[in-house]
Amino acid sequence: MENKKNVVVIGGGFAGVQFIKKLDQKLFNVTLLDKINHHQFQPLFYQVATSQLEPSSISFPFRKIFQENENVQIRLAEVTGINPQANTVHTSIGDFNYDYVVIAAGCKTNFFGNKVIEENSYTLKSTSDSIALRNHVLINFEKIISAPKEEQEALFNIVIVGGGPTGVELAGAFAEIKRNILPKDYPGIDFTKLRIMLIEGSKNTLNSMSELAHKASRMYLEKMGVEIQTELFVKNYDGKIAELSNGERIPTASLIWAAGVTTNTFDGLEDSVYGPAKRIKVDRTSLVSGYANVYAVGDIAYMETPKYPKGHPQLANVAINQAKNLASNLKAIQKNKTLTEFEYKDLGSMATIGKNKAVVDLPFIKFKGFFAWLTWMFVHLMLILSVKNKLIIFINWAWAYITKDTSLRLILTQKGPKAEG
Repeated sequence: MENKKNVVVIGGGFAGVQFIKKLDQKLFNVTLLDKINHHQFQPLFYQVATSQLEPSSISFPFRKIFQENENVQIRLAEVTGINPQANTVHTSIGDFNYDYVVIAAGCKTNFFGNKVIEENSYTLKSTSDSIALRNHVLINFEKIISAPKEEQEALFNIVIVGGGPTGVELAGAFAEIKRNILPKDYPGIDFTKLRIMLIEGSKNTLNSMSELAHKASRMYLEKMGVEIQTELFVKNYDGKIAELSNGERIPTASLIWAAGVTTNTFDGLEDSVYGPAKRIKVDRTSLVSGYANVYAVGDIAYMETPKYPKGHPQLANVAINQAKNLASNLKAIQKNKTLTEFEYKDLGSMATIGKNKAVVDLPFIKFKGFFAWLTWMFVHLMLILSVKNKLIIFINWAWAYITKDTSLRLILTQKGPKAEG
């Protein structure tokens, strides 16, 4: 078709990938811009970090995903800005012209301006972050064997900052490998000294979920040996000592920051388009306020609707459904048809704390325990992109369930906190 419109998509997360998959190939040519060459399944990063899954199980090369899409071009590039007047996206490898641009760049870790913590802590926002954390923790266990006693305490202390789903799931996973795996791998080390500490600024773990989730997640974690401190903040971390807001100082070689996110921003858009938490304000068709052909979907978008007057939660299901709606609307524009306004139907939220332990909040029921854990497993398997990877992950989970072990504890690099995997 001669007069296809050119669409540039910034970011290949849940929103970007689903948008491209649903976009009519006969009407549009697409250029996907991303700094990395693969889609990442963020909900399972913690399982890579704790040696329960291989990185390839939750990472999907874009060129593989879109092999059958002749209208899709993929470019590995960092976006530096957008020029809406010239309909151009500026990148590290040159400029790309567009008829429509879709910003689906998601979020990054929010350190709240603390550069020292940013430089010395570990995060879980990418597959490479997960690998770096896995390497770091395994190397520390190796160091414990020969480290002087005065250095062992810091190596034994793992501090996780943030009691949302990432922090809770990571703490539970570390508690399980402490109990079931590490004593067998390192028979000469007394792992009763291994402390897993979870620091949360609000009153509760999983604070955005239900009262049942608050109580159950804390109960599960504490029974598993996780030390939880709420209504406290980490003020500073220099790579050796974590300083808390109550004055406590914790020696630790491992501080994992899961305390919040902030959106990625781009030069070229008016300051007025940024709403709460720097999310980009859009109307109910995902059109950015004040622009005719600039759209934003997923975590980066701030859309007020009757059901969500303060914007939608930053969840995969929101991103996926916004992206599908936008793909449908761009086709409708080309066909001179009526556009569909977006509204998210709340499908609930969930978190797993370990084997047989999870909490699920659905609109009509809230529950915990074994059935919640099965529900969590099923939902996450269904969200995985390929049938092959669903099968691989299921087999891995089944094997780990039966044996209480995996064989994935590989140290693949010995670089520092910001190392690429």
